[in-house]
Amino acid sequence: MQSIPPGREGDPLLPLVAGRLRQLAPKLQWIGYLSTVGVYGDHGGGWVSEEMPGSPTLGRSIDRVGAEDLWMAEGGAAGVPVAALRLSGIYGPGRNAFVNLARGSARRIIKKDQVFNRIRVEDIAGATLYLSAQGLSGLYNVTDDEPGPPQDVIEEAARLMGVTPPPEQDFDTADMTPMARSFYGSNKRVSNAKLKATGFVFRFPNYHVSLKQMWAEKIWEG
Repeated sequence: MQSIPPGREGDPLLPLVAGRLRQLAPKLQWIGYLSTVGVYGDHGGGWVSEEMPGSPTLGRSIDRVGAEDLWMAEGGAAGVPVAALRLSGIYGPGRNAFVNLARGSARRIIKKDQVFNRIRVEDIAGATLYLSAQGLSGLYNVTDDEPGPPQDVIEEAARLMGVTPPPEQDFDTADMTPMARSFYGSNKRVSNAKLKATGFVFRFPNYHVSLKQMWAEKIWEG
């Protein structure tokens, strides 16, 4: 499994194994590369799937596309299936809206028509194990069923906690770091239909189910 963020010089692991993958790992049966849905760039809130070409706008996502292609080629040369798992916003125990509300760092940033996809960390692990066990290759969006406005997640968590959500802040005037603001530059709804068509079943298909489970089982703090 490979998830090292590539830099401008590419994935640092690839030069170490290029052309020698089968020699270095003779029993290797599958390669998984953890990528990002950021490779799709901005689609104005429209749906995207694996069939669409990548059109990333951020350097870190551009580098991911290059790394995906190179791992696919390396695996093909070695006769090893390669799957690139394109992940949406990761959350789970210890990293969620409950934690941010408890810390006082939760913010309801409002940008008209902005949506994001999310993925629970356990479903990333589950999808990885499933794809590897099946020996599947190709591109797979590992993301939930319900892309939606980020403020809705904060509101749902606050409702479950029984607290008042933070006040709304307009995106145009909100004090945000350049990194945080850059995430709002891509607006899209990411489809997980291809992954589900393989037979994979998400444990947490949307944030409603996920937040309810974390709160009920008292595991949200990690």
